[in-house]
Amino acid sequence: MPHSVIEKPAERSVAAYDVEALRRDFPILNREVHGKPLVYLDNAATSQTPQQVIEVFSDYYSRYNANIHRGLHTLADEATAAFEATRHRVKAFLNAEDARQIIFTRGTTEAINLVAQSWGRSQLSAGDEVLISMLEHHSNIVPWQLLAAERGFTIKVIPVDAHGALDMQAYRELLSERTKLVAVNHVSNALGTINPVKEMAALAHQHGALILVDGAQATPHQQVDVQSIDADFYAFSGHKVYGPTGVGVLYGKQALLEAMPPWQGGGEMIKTVSFDVGTTFAGIPHKFEAGTPAIAEVIALGRALEWMEGVGVEAIGAWEAVLLKHATQAVSGIEGLRILGTAPHKAGVLSFVVEGAHSQDIGLLIDQLGVAIRTGHHCAQPLLHHFGVEATCRASFAAYNTLDEVDTFVAALNRVIGMVR
Repeated sequence: MPHSVIEKPAERSVAAYDVEALRRDFPILNREVHGKPLVYLDNAATSQTPQQVIEVFSDYYSRYNANIHRGLHTLADEATAAFEATRHRVKAFLNAEDARQIIFTRGTTEAINLVAQSWGRSQLSAGDEVLISMLEHHSNIVPWQLLAAERGFTIKVIPVDAHGALDMQAYRELLSERTKLVAVNHVSNALGTINPVKEMAALAHQHGALILVDGAQATPHQQVDVQSIDADFYAFSGHKVYGPTGVGVLYGKQALLEAMPPWQGGGEMIKTVSFDVGTTFAGIPHKFEAGTPAIAEVIALGRALEWMEGVGVEAIGAWEAVLLKHATQAVSGIEGLRILGTAPHKAGVLSFVVEGAHSQDIGLLIDQLGVAIRTGHHCAQPLLHHFGVEATCRASFAAYNTLDEVDTFVAALNRVIGMVR
């Protein structure tokens, strides 16, 4: 009797994945660039937005545009309910314990700065150490450098190997009783490397340190469970998960958030204000949400997460793995092309340089053929310098990309390389 074939969940997801039906949700994918159909492969910078999310803005501004939390009238109630519904959706999306652990920010960058300026300013001093990795985006480097210059603590860097994977043995050796925080990305925006953040969190906690995870590049591609990771802080951005720009999320463990001082002052984050006895502050999450927030953007973020969950986050990740494998195999035969980032665990990012061709020239010329990729240092200059380059070309994939688009990209890349060499 022949053995039965048992499909893995990822294989079943890919088999049932209807990318053409999904693409109909994205009106921008119908446009042309320089007379060519748009092939958008700059998703690690910003993903495109489905019509269902776009419609949130028209609905909000035409039906219930009002400030939240403070008003007693109907529009304020409706806006508040929609805003807070997103908080509960994010709680579920990250598997947080409590919706109060979800802080709305302008993006991952502001979320990291909030932790640095609130927790870091109150907890870090000379003699302490913060570990960050060579893989970090500038938004998870510069805030700590600014604070270190003021507070006197030391920043130490976790190295990477030749494949762009973190050197975990070096990480273990860097950890000590002086380590107060590990700040690391879940997925590298420049290389696509997926870091073992759950293991890193466990090791950090063994030394009494906290861990902050930059999840901007992870949440678009995989299911994130902050409780399973045991992250102390986790941040992501709306515009990476098919939502709007200008909105993001900071998750923090409740005890930490409650103990942290406010970062910004103003309306909404107070309990009482007095010239005589000073100000007392609201509880979490409002203590960290001073002023009028990006109300429509937050509501739209909730709709974007709903869209992702409707497609299936794991299904999206499985499809992107197919695209990445196809693209990697296709470009590997191009003479003089070098892929940066060949770690065994990767998200849908393909970063490369071509001998004898400047990355900027490739980016400009391939755009003339309708293909949008990213060129430059990707806000990861220390990492690129480590690999001996100033810039790379980066193609990054999302839920709506197709195998035909990958083939179009590779054909355009071959044509452009022939022009610039």
